Amino acid sequence: MPRVRTGPVVGLIFHFAVLAVLAASVGLGAAGWVVGLTAGIVTFVALGRGLQRSGAQTFGAANWVTMTRAGLVGGVAALTADSFSRGVPVAVLCAMSAVALALDAVDGNVARRTGGVTALGARFDMEIDAWLILVLSAFVAESVGAWVLAIGAMRYVIGIANWLLPWLRGTVPPRYWRKVVAAMQGVTLAVAASGILPIAVATAAVAISLLFLVESFGSELLWRWRRQSLTVAVSS
Repeated sequence: MPRVRTGPVVGLIFHFAVLAVLAASVGLGAAGWVVGLTAGIVTFVALGRGLQRSGAQTFGAANWVTMTRAGLVGGVAALTADSFSRGVPVAVLCAMSAVALALDAVDGNVARRTGGVTALGARFDMEIDAWLILVLSAFVAESVGAWVLAIGAMRYVIGIANWLLPWLRGTVPPRYWRKVVAAMQGVTLAVAASGILPIAVATAAVAISLLFLVESFGSELLWRWRRQSLTVAVSS
C-alpha cells in the first residue's frame, strides 16, 4: 500500500509543477494559484482514500495517464479562474485542454491492454472528465452566456440526485452513444473556448451539444424510472 500511495503524491507534485510552469511562462494570479492548488489537494485526498478503500496493490499504468490529465486540468482550472479578472493566454489554455482530451482516449486503452481495468480507475477517469468539462464551461460562459454552465453542472446535479434518490443508483445498460456525447462536450467546449469560431456559431455548437447531453442523461433517467416502476409493480 505505501508504494501504491506514491501515485497521489507524485500527482500532487505534478499539479504544483504545472502551476509553477504556468506562473513562470505566462503568469498566474492569486485566483489561479488558489484554484490550482485546491484542485491538486482535492485530487490527492480523494484518490488516496479511493486507493485505501479499494485495497489496490498497484497504481496501474492507466492511472498514471489519468493523473497526468488531472494535472493538466488543474492548470486549465487555474487559467480559467484568472480569466475572470485578467486576460489569459487562450492558446495555452486550449492546448492543455486538447492534450487532456486526447489522453482521455489513451488511459482506457492502456487499462484494457495491461489488464488494469478497475472500478476505481474508471471513476477516477470519469471525475477528471467531469472536472474538465465544468472548467471549460465556466470559461466559455464568459463569452457565450451563463447557461453554458448547465453542461458542466449536469454531472454533479445527477450525482447529488443519485445520493438523494436510491432508485437512481446502480448501473445502466451499456450505450456507446453515451460515450460519444460525453466526448462531444469536451471537444465542443474546447473549440468554443479557442475563439476560432464566430460567437454565433460557437453558441449554436454549444447549444446543440447541451441538447445531446440532456438527451443522454434523460434516456438514462427514463430507463431507471421504468425499472423502478416495474420493481414496484412486481413487489405489489
